[in-house]
Amino acid sequence: MSMRKTSILNPFLTKFCSKNLLPRVAKMMKAPIILLKEGTDSSQGKSQIISNVNACEAVVDAVRSTLGPRGMDKLIVDGHGKTTISNDGATIMKLLDIVHPAAKTLVDISLSQDAEVGDGTTSVVLIAGEILKNCKPFVEDNVHPQIIVRGLRRAAELALSKLTEISVQVKKDNPEEQRQLLVKCAATSLSSKLIARQKEFFSEMVVNAVSLLDDMLPLNMIGIKKVTGGSLEESQLIAGVAFKKTFSYAGFEMQPKKYQNPRIALLNIELELKSEKENAEIRIDNVEEYQSIVDAEWSILYEKLEKIVASGAKVVLSKLPIGDVATQYFADRDVFCAGRVVEEDLRRTMKACGGSIQTTVNNLTTDVLGSCESFEEQQIGGERYNLFKGCPEAKTCTFILRGGAEQFIEETERSLHDAIMIVRRTIKNDAIVAGGGAVEMELSKYLRDFSRTIAGKEQLIIAAVAKSLEVIPRQLCDNAGFDSTNILNRLRQAHAQGKMWFGVDITREDIADNFSSFVWEPAIVKRNSITGAIEAATLILSVDETIRNPKSSSDGPPGALPSRGRGGKPRRDLP
Repeated sequence: MSMRKTSILNPFLTKFCSKNLLPRVAKMMKAPIILLKEGTDSSQGKSQIISNVNACEAVVDAVRSTLGPRGMDKLIVDGHGKTTISNDGATIMKLLDIVHPAAKTLVDISLSQDAEVGDGTTSVVLIAGEILKNCKPFVEDNVHPQIIVRGLRRAAELALSKLTEISVQVKKDNPEEQRQLLVKCAATSLSSKLIARQKEFFSEMVVNAVSLLDDMLPLNMIGIKKVTGGSLEESQLIAGVAFKKTFSYAGFEMQPKKYQNPRIALLNIELELKSEKENAEIRIDNVEEYQSIVDAEWSILYEKLEKIVASGAKVVLSKLPIGDVATQYFADRDVFCAGRVVEEDLRRTMKACGGSIQTTVNNLTTDVLGSCESFEEQQIGGERYNLFKGCPEAKTCTFILRGGAEQFIEETERSLHDAIMIVRRTIKNDAIVAGGGAVEMELSKYLRDFSRTIAGKEQLIIAAVAKSLEVIPRQLCDNAGFDSTNILNRLRQAHAQGKMWFGVDITREDIADNFSSFVWEPAIVKRNSITGAIEAATLILSVDETIRNPKSSSDGPPGALPSRGRGGKPRRDLP
C-alpha cells in the first residue's frame, strides 16, 4: 500500500519541486561573483583601522628617541653596506625602507616637513603617532571614523588660530636685531644635532651664508663641499663658488694659481687628441699622406686652443677632458685650465660669474665669458680647491666642511641644511615662538579648556588632541633621563597660571621661560607640524579597507611563454 502511495505521489512531488523549489534552490546556490584576482588579500572594517594605527605606532617608536638636544643617534646600514649615522627624522624615515602602506604616510609627512621648512621632522611624526594612539580607543568603542576626523579638523583649526595669536612678530627695521633673531633660531635648530657643541660657530656661519644670497634666497646657490680631516672649527664659508680641483695632466703646476678680475670661459668641449672610438680604416700610399693626417689632427686642436687664448679668457673650465697638450699650451700662455668639472659646479659658476656654457670655440665673445673679482687655488686639508670670489651676476656662497669620519661630515651637512632652511623661513615669515615644548603645552592647555565648553563626542576628540601635543615635552624629558611626569605636572601648573612660554629646561632638569632663554623657533615650523600631523591622522583613520594585489609568479610580463633552452625545447629546472 505504501509503495503504491509513493508511486502515486512521486509525479506530483516532482512537478511541484520543478515549479517552485528548484528555481529557488538554484538561485540560492548561484556561483559568487569574483571581482579581484585570485590571491588578492583584502581586509576591512574596524580591525583594519586598528592594524594601521598599530603599524604607525611601531614607526614612531623607531624615531622617538632622537628628539631634542639629548636625543640619541641611529646607525642605519642599507642593502649595499653603506652606513649612515643620523638623528634627523626625515633621513631616518627615508632610510628605513618601510613597506607597510599606511605607515608610509608618516614617511611622506616627514619628508614634506623637511622640504617645506627643514626642521621639525621628528616632531611631526611623534604628534601624528600620538594622535592615532589616543584615537584608537574611540575606534575600538565603535565611534565612527568620520566623527573622529571631524573632531580632529576642528582641533587643528583651533590650534592654528591660537598659534597665530600667541606668536611674536619681530620687526625688520632693525638689521642687528633681526640678525640676532636669525642666529638664535639657527642655534635652536642645531642644538638637537650632532654638532650641538659647535652651534654658536655654525649658527653665525649659516646666517652669514643666507645673508650673502639675493632676495629670492635660492637654496641651490649655497654649495656644500666636504674635506675629510681636521676639526669642525676648521670649516669655512667662501663668499663665492668653490669646487675641488679636477684631474690634471703634466704642465698644470706651471699655470698661475691666482688672478684678479679674470675672464672665465665655460666649455663643453674635449680639448685633447683622441683615438677613434669605432673601427676606422684609412688607405694611404705613402708616408707623406700619413703625416698629413696626423698634422690635420694637431692643427684642429691648436686652432681651438688659439681661439680660446685669443678670446682673452684667463680661466678655462670644461665639462669634458682637457689633455696634456692643451694643459701645456695654456701653461705657456699663463692661462689656468680645469677639465672634467662636475656639471653642477659648472652651472653654479655660470650662474654666479655670468657667461654661458659653449659647445664650440668659434664665438667666444665677451658676452659669453664670465668674470669675477678674484680667482685662487688653495690647499684645504689634503685637497686643492678652486675659489671664485666676488661673483657679479648672482650672490652665492660655499661651505667647506672639515671633520674626522665621513659619516660625521655627512651628518654635519644634514644639520646645516636644516639650519639654513630655518633661517630662510624666518626671514620670509618673521613670527617666532618659544621651543622646548612651551608652545605645545600652551596649545594643549587651550584645547583642553575649550573641550570642556562643548558637548558630544567632539569634546573627547579635542581633549585627545590636547593630550597628544604633550608628547613633545614628555619625550624631551624621557630622552634626557628626567622624570617626565613631574616635569609635565609643573608645566601644566605654570601654564594654568598664565606663563605661556614655560617649557623644559634641559640644562637644569627643570622648567624655565624658554622665550627669555632665547630658545626660539619660527612659528611656521609649528604650524606645519600640527597641520601635517592632523592630515596624516585623518588620512589613516579614513582608510577602512586595504587591498593587496598578489605578486607576479614570474619576472616576465603576464602571459609570457616559458623560457626555452637550446634547441627550442622548454628548459626544465633541476630538482
